[in-house]
Amino acid sequence: MNKKEYLEKRQNLINEAENLINEDKIEEANAKMEEVKQLDNQWEEIAKAQANLNALSEPKGINITNLAGTRGVDGVVVDTLDNNIITNNEDMYNSIEYRKAFMNHVLKGTPIPEKFMNEDQNTKTTNTKTTDVGSVIPTTVLEKIVEKLESTGMILPLVTRTSYKGGLAIPTSSVKPVATWVSEGEGSEKQSKPTGRIVFSYYKLRCAVSVSFETSVVTLGVFENTLINNIAEAMTKALEQAIISGTGEGQPKGILAETAPEGQNIDIPADAYVDYETLINAEAALPLAYENDAVWCMTKKTFMKFVGMTDQNGQPIARVNYGIAGRPERTLLGRTVVLNDYMTSIGATIEKDTVVAFLFNFKDYVLNTNYNITIKRYEDNETDDQVTKALMLVDGKVVDKNSLVTITKKAGGSGK
Repeated sequence: MNKKEYLEKRQNLINEAENLINEDKIEEANAKMEEVKQLDNQWEEIAKAQANLNALSEPKGINITNLAGTRGVDGVVVDTLDNNIITNNEDMYNSIEYRKAFMNHVLKGTPIPEKFMNEDQNTKTTNTKTTDVGSVIPTTVLEKIVEKLESTGMILPLVTRTSYKGGLAIPTSSVKPVATWVSEGEGSEKQSKPTGRIVFSYYKLRCAVSVSFETSVVTLGVFENTLINNIAEAMTKALEQAIISGTGEGQPKGILAETAPEGQNIDIPADAYVDYETLINAEAALPLAYENDAVWCMTKKTFMKFVGMTDQNGQPIARVNYGIAGRPERTLLGRTVVLNDYMTSIGATIEKDTVVAFLFNFKDYVLNTNYNITIKRYEDNETDDQVTKALMLVDGKVVDKNSLVTITKKAGGSGK
């Protein structure tokens, strides 16, 4: 089996597995993915055997680097460091040869070749040679890709995570039995307890990034690591967005897609300013049985609207403390605040009634993952591009919305 046959067979298996997933045939899809793993292992053994054969077929040479200066015997260049790198002011520490030598030095203790130590030159006026300085870290180790940071990973750790097969049903009940006092010898009325259920299905979340063949050949390893991190961050962002405001159509149903129980929504008029009374009314609307684990959820801009406000005793209602790790810990009236970038801020222009903050116990949101995030790589045979793909099957719903209290800014707000 050659490389072309291996890639074609692998791609066919992946396509078959993806089609089976789309048809909800998960067990058959898992079987296909096992075939891909077996094929990969088989190809890896073939590649190792070929590499060993190639190594044996090459005759061992004699190191004659210093026998004839910069030109080897009969004018043949034998110094693979390439003096061109030095004379052209290129970074010799970024060369493949030095990177391999550095790896061997770290892992096996093999001394760095003298040609990299530049013994004929001094680094200090005290005649200390560069061999005394130690090994220079390869340039590539110091490189990184600088990107704009985004706030993710604040919501996902708070929700309840499950990993059941599709079709998971959680029984729910809005009626609880009532106990009554009775006299001696008397009984009480029998009470029924009707229940409903919340059913979880499959929604596929997919993220694929293609890198051209040319780029994949010349790109540093740090690029690939950054690529994987970007995909994971994109998946996390999509999940958190769905947890907050998912529509339930082709994606999980978000918290804000639920209607707060009667009496648990606080309206802010379009021309009104958010104030201390807003928080008091929201706290009063939260049932006592649900207040222990409920937290505030809003954007940072919304939270900052409360900073500087005081209660009737002159005490600040918003606080920003710093925990043991030095991270900010925000509270409103002593209740934890979880910030996110998935909601509308109070200061924005409101064109329709919009929830700008809410109280909720995130444990009452269940995120069910049927097929966890799996990252795969494959080659597009048409373009030779290297594609990195992440795939998961997931659904999520609020299973108990009684801890939900919303603050809704009415349409036509002036950005206060």
